[in-house]
Amino acid sequence: MTEMIENRPLAELRVGDTASLTRTFTQGDVETFALMSGDVNPSHVDATFAASDRFHEVVAHGMWSAALISTVLGTELPGPGTVYLDQSLKFRKPVFLGDSVRVTVTVSAIDAATGHIPRATLHCEVINQRNEIVVEGDAQVIIPTEKVSRPRVHLPKLELRDPGVKLRALIEQARVAMAGHAPLAMAVVHAVDAVSLGGAVDAAQAGLITPVFVGPEARIRAAAEAAHIDIAPYRLIATEHSHAAAAQAVAMARSGEVQALMKGSLHTDELMHAVVDAQLGLRTARRISHVFVIDAVNWPTLQLLTDAAVNVVPDLEAKRDIVQNAIDLAHALGMARPKVAILSAVETVTPKIPSTIDAAALCKMADRGQITGGVLDGPLAFDNAVSAAAAKTKGIVSAVAGHADILLAPDLEAGNMLAKQLEYLAEAKVAGIVLGARVPVVLTSRADLPDARMASCALAVLLSMAVPAAKAG
Repeated sequence: MTEMIENRPLAELRVGDTASLTRTFTQGDVETFALMSGDVNPSHVDATFAASDRFHEVVAHGMWSAALISTVLGTELPGPGTVYLDQSLKFRKPVFLGDSVRVTVTVSAIDAATGHIPRATLHCEVINQRNEIVVEGDAQVIIPTEKVSRPRVHLPKLELRDPGVKLRALIEQARVAMAGHAPLAMAVVHAVDAVSLGGAVDAAQAGLITPVFVGPEARIRAAAEAAHIDIAPYRLIATEHSHAAAAQAVAMARSGEVQALMKGSLHTDELMHAVVDAQLGLRTARRISHVFVIDAVNWPTLQLLTDAAVNVVPDLEAKRDIVQNAIDLAHALGMARPKVAILSAVETVTPKIPSTIDAAALCKMADRGQITGGVLDGPLAFDNAVSAAAAKTKGIVSAVAGHADILLAPDLEAGNMLAKQLEYLAEAKVAGIVLGARVPVVLTSRADLPDARMASCALAVLLSMAVPAAKAG
């Protein structure tokens, strides 16, 4: 049935009439009020600051309680058609997170004398669950003279989204891990644009890396000058062009002069050609692969998606290494036993879809100890991998379904499209890293902003602090 909203016009209003509502003060209220008002007083929004402030915890903004009073006046008593004229409120006690308050307004006087618009004074009280008065005072309003009965307006659902919050936490995790250690020496290859330079310098200023810029000196300096980026504190190794920059950076990694590489403004193929070179590259016994680290707003933790950038159509043997690389990265991020969903179009094994055969084989390889450190299941369609409800509907009993930490794509095309869909249609923030080489390779897109490059640097740092996956093969 349609919910109605009605007022009490002058003819129905009596002294002593009362109306109430009850509300619990939540973290969502903290964030919503700050977003709408622009008031980011740390006493109201910053738990760390509030812990050292007068009340030792976050307290509600006084106007949060006042807004609840306004809600009762405008929707209950007198209700629709009420016009606020004046209020006088005293704030007696703070409202803390988790407090439940009851807001009550009571008609204390009605002025309906001839010659002016009828008015009412209402006494207002806000009382917490400890029966303490936190706010009290009076409000004066114009009383509606006509009866109003209307369907309650449907409002959109309010969802608080903070894209990138988990990647920011990842960066902080890397900063903490680096405490007491020298920043990671990282060759930044062919950084001839503002984004490449800015991402590297931001990571350096955060204490994560010490960049070594490798590439055409004149172009690098011109890009830095145009973007007002100071690269004077950092080494610059001049090369003639991007191919030479990639080769020089790889040689520096082989010699131990740098411990990681970052792709600048050059094609992925150029850098990876030097990395995978059989004689002069950075190959190990492990297959080289790429992992996107996905911060999706509606998922509680970071997810790893592999391989969407290096291996085009990996066979079963390559997929084994791709999975193991991703598991090793998950361990470096603090996931003790990550859940791996091996994706396909369906959740049943069928010879008509080769990726389902690979999925079944990979699961058996994990049973036999050929893949270690994670829990595998597949084939799983994407919905079953990320939705426990979808998996239940299809009768899938699995420790992985609906809870996947790692998503293994059947091939590069599927993985790349999935990553881009999450980024551009679902507000996901994405970092990326290449694994299985002698050193981590930060392989970001030329369209990535500096914060994505910063998060990718954090991945390289955390890998360097753990046992490198590249040496595990």
